[in-house]
Amino acid sequence: MFAIHDFLKSARDGALAVVAALLFAASAQAQSDALPSWNDTAPKAAIVAFVEKVTAENTPDFVPEAERIAVFDNDGTLWTEHPMYVQLAFALDRVKTMASEHPEWKDTQPFKAVLDNDMKALAAVGEKGLIELLMATHSGMTSDEFQKIASDWIATARDPKFKKPYTELVYQPMLELLGYLRANGFKTFIVSGGGVEFMRPWSEQVYGVPPEQVIGSSIKTQFEMRDDVPTLFRLPQVNFIDDKTGKPVGINQHIGRRPIAAFGNSDGDLEMLQWTTMGGTTPRFGLIVHHTDADREYAYDRQSAIGRLDKALDAAAVNQWTVVDMKTDWKRIFPGK
Repeated sequence: MFAIHDFLKSARDGALAVVAALLFAASAQAQSDALPSWNDTAPKAAIVAFVEKVTAENTPDFVPEAERIAVFDNDGTLWTEHPMYVQLAFALDRVKTMASEHPEWKDTQPFKAVLDNDMKALAAVGEKGLIELLMATHSGMTSDEFQKIASDWIATARDPKFKKPYTELVYQPMLELLGYLRANGFKTFIVSGGGVEFMRPWSEQVYGVPPEQVIGSSIKTQFEMRDDVPTLFRLPQVNFIDDKTGKPVGINQHIGRRPIAAFGNSDGDLEMLQWTTMGGTTPRFGLIVHHTDADREYAYDRQSAIGRLDKALDAAAVNQWTVVDMKTDWKRIFPGK
C-alpha cells in the first residue's frame, strides 16, 4: 500500500513539474516575442527570417551594423492617414486661425473652401491649390516659431473619428517593428512626403526616431540676422518634395547609403521600395501595409484619393515584397487596443 501511495505521489509531482515547465516555457516565449501585436502569419515570419539572416555572423548573408538601414514612410505606414493627411488637417486649422489677418481669404479659393468647410470645393482646387494652402500657413516665420506652432497643435488636436490625439493613432505593430529592428543593430529613418519640420518636433517621442533621422518635404529657408539674432526664416516656396521619385533622391542626399529594408503603404512609396530592394548583393526586404480593416481603422487601396495603393500592390507580387493584411496579420492596430 505504501509503495502504491509513493508511486502515485511521485507521478503527481512529476505531472506538476511538467505543467510548470510548460507554463514557464510559454511565459518565456511570450516575453521573448518582440512583435506581440503581430499574428503568427506569413508577414511576421518573413520579418523575423530576414532579421535573423542579416544578423547571423560568419554567414554569406551577414550585413554589418553600419549598413543595416531601414526606411519607413509615415502617413498610412506608421500612423493613420484618413480621412485626410494629418498635416493637411493642421494646415486647415491654420487657415481658420489666421483668417482674421487675411480678410481677402473669405472670397479667395482655396481659402474660401476651408473657411466654408466645403470639402468638395477644396478637392476641386487640386494639388496646386493645396500647395498654396501649405505655403500660406507654413511660411512667413522662423523655423523655431514654426516648430512651436506645430508642437502646440499636435499636442491638442484630435482625430475626428477616434477623438484621440493623432500621436495615439500610431500603429502598435509598427512601433514594435521599429524597436525590434533597432534592437538588432538597424538604424531607422522616416522618409515621408510630409513636411520634415512638421514631423521632427515629435518623431523621437512617438517613434524613437530622432530629428536627424527624419527625411521629408521642405520649403525654402534662408538665414537672416533679426535684431542681432541669427534665425532661419521660412519662405513661401517649395524646396523639395519627398514623395514618389523624390524619396530615393532624399535617401541618397541625407543618408548616403542604400537601405536594405523599406516599409510603405501606397504608390507614393513605390520608388523607395524599388530603390531599396532592386539592387545590391546583400539581402533586401520590402513591406507594404495594406489597409483592409474597416472596423478597427479603414479599408482602402486602388481607388482611394488618400494613400492610393495600386501600382505598388501589383509590384509587390512581382518583386516578392511582403504585404501586410491589417485585418488578418495584426492582433491590434493602436496602442492600448
